[in-house]
Amino acid sequence: MRSKKFSKAEQATLVWDVPGLVAGVDEAGRGPLAGPVVAAAVILDELKPIKGLTDSKQLTAKRRERLFDEIRAKALCCSIALASVEEIDRLNILQATMLAMQRAVHGLRLKPNKVLVDGNRLPTLDVLAEAIVSGDALIPAISAASILAKVTRDRLLDELHLQHPAYGFDRHKGYGTVVHLQALQTLGALPEHRRSFAPVARVLAITQAKP
Repeated sequence: MRSKKFSKAEQATLVWDVPGLVAGVDEAGRGPLAGPVVAAAVILDELKPIKGLTDSKQLTAKRRERLFDEIRAKALCCSIALASVEEIDRLNILQATMLAMQRAVHGLRLKPNKVLVDGNRLPTLDVLAEAIVSGDALIPAISAASILAKVTRDRLLDELHLQHPAYGFDRHKGYGTVVHLQALQTLGALPEHRRSFAPVARVLAITQAKP
């Protein structure tokens, strides 16, 4: 079966707005060598404002955890979805990210009238959508989505660390740090490593070449 392709949409400034619910969408985990990519979609409640929403990368882990709980408690609805390592390797990381975003939007209990997505590309959706560069720092709903996605993914990597502590996933969360690359070379790749990413592919090639 052929894999479904997603649209490549450059950022477009819409000259109109639409009334109704607006969802913010963001992802976490495009760059790491291991683990899934996670996306979240959030529709905030204007009657229940949340202070301190910004790009999740600008917040401490403790602050993200507190905001994660507050967002889940106060938002009109939210949805978290992921694309697996297998899907990342099969589709490529961009298409897997679009798939995770699409799943997050479709998982919302309420259907938004408009979706605002961080970045310059859009997943295929059946509602009006706009891509906003640096949206996670500009649009509260996108900021909230970035926090949900980041905290969820960090928790998944913390769980992976408990299973494989020698790799240090609790510290680098799967990114290609010196510690992680050394562990890869010494211990080899896990099923949770992305085979399509060059550093992992190089380790696998060396391992397979050994007699």
